[in-house]
Amino acid sequence: MQLTTCPIDKPEATNFILGQTHFIKSVEDIHEALVNTVPGIQFGLAFCEASGDCKVRWSGTDPAMIALAQQNAKAIGAGHSFILFLGDGFYPLNVLNTLKMVPEVCRIFCATANPTQVILAQTDQGRAILGIVDGFCAKDIEDDADIQWRKNLLRQIGYKQ
Repeated sequence: MQLTTCPIDKPEATNFILGQTHFIKSVEDIHEALVNTVPGIQFGLAFCEASGDCKVRWSGTDPAMIALAQQNAKAIGAGHSFILFLGDGFYPLNVLNTLKMVPEVCRIFCATANPTQVILAQTDQGRAILGIVDGFCAKDIEDDADIQWRKNLLRQIGYKQ
């Protein structure tokens, strides 16, 4: 077995969700769940098929996000993994619970806009996601000024009053 990392290649502010599912039907079910939860959502989805032709299956509503999903799914290449890129103004917070409720979805590894590395194990049979590195190491504990900054940010982007 060989361990490797695969960086997620994306624009800095673009949010994505990386997960594992178990059935080719996931592509259509995830697509339907997203558009039914957030009308007008812009996204790209790619799924690594783990049997048969082992293709990267895909769907979405935004060509740029679809291309990002296809490119990153192919680079990751782990069976039954999926990656979902969200267009500008759409956030994992808006779709994460809906995504978790799709019957085929087994696990969510991350939902972030941070620089991310996927930790992969390669065997003679195939490739698996062991985990992810999401962003950077914590450096310190927030103080009162940091708390105020955090609270202001949430209000500034519309998630708190």
